[in-house]
Amino acid sequence: MPYTDLLSIAKTAAMQAGKAVLTIYDSGDFVAYSKDDDSPVTSADYTANEIIMDMLHKLTPNIPIMSEESEHLALAERIDWPRYWLIDPIDGTQEFIARSGDFAVNIALIEHNEPVIGVIYWPAGESLYYASKGQGAFKSCAIENKQIHVKQFTDPDNDPVVIAISRRQQRENVLKRLDQDRSYQTLPAGSCSLKACFIAEGKADFFMRLGVTGEWDTGASQCIINEAGGLIRSVDFAPMSYNQRESLENPNFVVLGDQAVDWQKLVNYYVD
Repeated sequence: MPYTDLLSIAKTAAMQAGKAVLTIYDSGDFVAYSKDDDSPVTSADYTANEIIMDMLHKLTPNIPIMSEESEHLALAERIDWPRYWLIDPIDGTQEFIARSGDFAVNIALIEHNEPVIGVIYWPAGESLYYASKGQGAFKSCAIENKQIHVKQFTDPDNDPVVIAISRRQQRENVLKRLDQDRSYQTLPAGSCSLKACFIAEGKADFFMRLGVTGEWDTGASQCIINEAGGLIRSVDFAPMSYNQRESLENPNFVVLGDQAVDWQKLVNYYVD
């Protein structure tokens, strides 16, 4: 099945799941639980997972699926998959519970350990971000459907940098760690994937995640960012890997905009 058909299936699945999640969100009728690692999950996560899994099983029965909210196979059972779907039914469950609206549905297709399709649907923003390898990144919403790109810096060494930060991060605590010879702004946002989408469309330039995340948190984002002209890398700038380790946890990572900027300098300030 060609990428165009697989992308269309992923877009439909993400939007159907997202609309169901938004209905639950608006009603407030959901149950929250704690997983074994103390991370939150809700009945809305499970609803979205069921919708996506059912559609993908029906329309792409020969492609395995890995979801955050399903049982994970041992590496020996999945390492030889040539391609598979990678799903986060709700990225930003804490934001869903906190009612900030900053949560999203993530679906990626991984092929030979690389994301080749990425779909992120933001229900509260009624926005769909999507990309496939070599075909560019796009945003579709009620008022427009357009190709998106990371912001290009006129002066990569001195132009102000917009840093996407968590709504729970103190802006002052972020800014005081940085090189004071450069101007910085902050953009508060919720889920990891939405921060990546904001960088892909040029609203922000940089995002760093220090802490536990899973491969499903970055698969869709990586395809969209790559096609928009940016990068996702571990904090030591090594490429992100998929389905190559027993653990599905990501390293600490950064999402970067215009590649003409010396991001290593900013990362060093941020981490130190």
